Amino acid sequence: MGSNEETQGSSSSMDEPPLWDYVEKIEKQGSGGTWKFKCKVCGENRQGSYSRVRAHLLGMKGSGIAICKKATQSDKVAMKKLEDAYEEKKNNSKAKEVGLPCEAGNPLKRRKPASNPIQKAFGVEIRDQLDEEIARMFYTGGLPFNLARNPHYHRAFQFAAENKIEGYVPPNYNRLTTTMLQKEKENVHKLLEPIRLSWKEKGVSIVSDGWTDPTRKPLINFMATSSNGPLFLKAVNCFGEVKDKFFIANLMKEVINEVGHENVVQIITDNAANCKAAGEIVTSEFTRIYWTPCVVHTLNLALKNICSPRNVETNETTYDECKWITEVHMDAVAIKNFIMNHNMRLSILSKFTPLRLLSVADTRFASIVVMLKRFKLVKRGLQAMVISNEWASYREDDTVKANSVKEKILDDDWWDKVSYILSFTEPIYDMIRFCDTDKPCLHLVYEMWDSMIEKVKAVIYKKEKRPLSTRSIFYDVVYQVLVARWTKNNTPLHCLAHSLNPRYYSDAWLLADKKRLPPHRDGEISDERKTCFKRLFPNDDEHDRVLDEYALFSMKSGPFDDLTCITKMETMEPKSWWANFGAQTPLLQSLAFKLLGQPSSSSCAERNWSTYSFIHSLRRNRLTTSRAQDLVYIHNNLRLLSRAPNDVVNTWDVGGDAFDSMEDVGILEFAELSLDEPELESDLLVNV
Repeated sequence: MGSNEETQGSSSSMDEPPLWDYVEKIEKQGSGGTWKFKCKVCGENRQGSYSRVRAHLLGMKGSGIAICKKATQSDKVAMKKLEDAYEEKKNNSKAKEVGLPCEAGNPLKRRKPASNPIQKAFGVEIRDQLDEEIARMFYTGGLPFNLARNPHYHRAFQFAAENKIEGYVPPNYNRLTTTMLQKEKENVHKLLEPIRLSWKEKGVSIVSDGWTDPTRKPLINFMATSSNGPLFLKAVNCFGEVKDKFFIANLMKEVINEVGHENVVQIITDNAANCKAAGEIVTSEFTRIYWTPCVVHTLNLALKNICSPRNVETNETTYDECKWITEVHMDAVAIKNFIMNHNMRLSILSKFTPLRLLSVADTRFASIVVMLKRFKLVKRGLQAMVISNEWASYREDDTVKANSVKEKILDDDWWDKVSYILSFTEPIYDMIRFCDTDKPCLHLVYEMWDSMIEKVKAVIYKKEKRPLSTRSIFYDVVYQVLVARWTKNNTPLHCLAHSLNPRYYSDAWLLADKKRLPPHRDGEISDERKTCFKRLFPNDDEHDRVLDEYALFSMKSGPFDDLTCITKMETMEPKSWWANFGAQTPLLQSLAFKLLGQPSSSSCAERNWSTYSFIHSLRRNRLTTSRAQDLVYIHNNLRLLSRAPNDVVNTWDVGGDAFDSMEDVGILEFAELSLDEPELESDLLVNV
């Protein structure tokens, strides 16, 4: 009896259900609440959780465990009383629901029932209570307010309001993370089928990039993009793998076979050596597929060569001519650090400008240009700050650095250098911004590159006040850097796509600049185009046919000598032009449909890491790699499906509230740089 009383007395603790005291725990099974135990009443060994202990002792049949044969009726009554008392105490100990404030004057005062018949008829009070519960879900769950813009959020409540669902219980944690997640993934896969079917006619590009998740696992993602937009395929966990050319090539070949090698036009990656080597392995096996380096990475590397030249023997001329740009950048970094790393100086700056100085990671595209552009925006605020009484009166400071910063900010020559850097890099920056989108621009790269170089030359010669017929050493250095990068980036596919754009054969485009030539008269383009034709049409009959078709197209003869056909070359969208006038040249028409809808950069794969970091964040770092991939697959592709053809403003976006302060920066700085980058910051862009 004494032992029973002691046992029952100990059961008053809320930490342990009472009937555990009637069994002896022997060994824990697994990570849950299952134990191997010995019943103190009958002495038999059993296994199960507390629910089975209770069923065994109280004689509850159908619970997957034998009942205790030695427990008397009085024992069961006593145990039932203990169990009921425990449940009652547990229910009473639960946090009570607290109503949200209803009255502005008295937040603790409950709203009175609606007395107005109209309010009763329209359920005003019930609507308000529902609003309060939804608001509480946001406040207590730490949900971003951007969720309120999600169309699926509105649709869920509208569906519930329009249908009588008595006793409905929302899906629990387990259903959301298992069966429903897989069901939604299958549903999205079916919805994407029309896009997949379009790849046979429109072609598709496989785009890839790498990232490291919050648990330090290296991932490589693959996306399929065409004129319909980027479609997320999968992300591969490369933890413990050496990312050499053979490993990456095998991953590429798996994706190509999944998509269908006959549909793939090109593979786009960054310019890393292992990616280039992997691309060569793949293209040697799939002869009709090209590896194309990302043009945005190429331009970014060109900017780095110009703005941050290395002081080595093979780079002496470039360093001598461009080191002043590095000095200006270092001055800007020093000013930014001096102001932004101290709360009092930051407080003074905030009185003169609402904008902060950006700290842009070196892995961001055009990082130097982005930083200097922000400096130019806050120039007046900075100058007003350093001549203010607050700056002069703040004594707890490094006065030597403060005076140095003040002199630099008030130095007109320094600001002239900043303006000069921004002016001659602006054409490069604009091309980066254009190519750093999902717009089809493979056929535009060749023209844009030539145009960009001409604009850079015009700015430099204007600044140096030189006639274009003379030589500028600084321009020669910049030109050599751009040409060297173009040589590495240019592929026969760029030239073939350029050759199939009818705009470059129109009189309006040719007469706009005397230096312009139609593609069939340009030697470099013609050589690369012939190389492409031989590779894409290995059959002799097809090769002869496509050459004949191109001759008719380029010479505007045969089916292309119609006046409407010729006049529309300049104004009509290229693919539409081929749809209207290319039926009698089927090989060339099919090729144009595929090439004129392809991108020139891997930006969609890089921006996909923004989705990954949004879903698999530091706060959600316990997500498994496979579950995170499923969530990204659903999220990314649902956004693609919900996007209207001409929609420029999304009703919901990946970044939520975290991107609200980035509107003046744009998507350019959100992209990562390299597949073999060892470590990337968790934030896309940091205001420090």
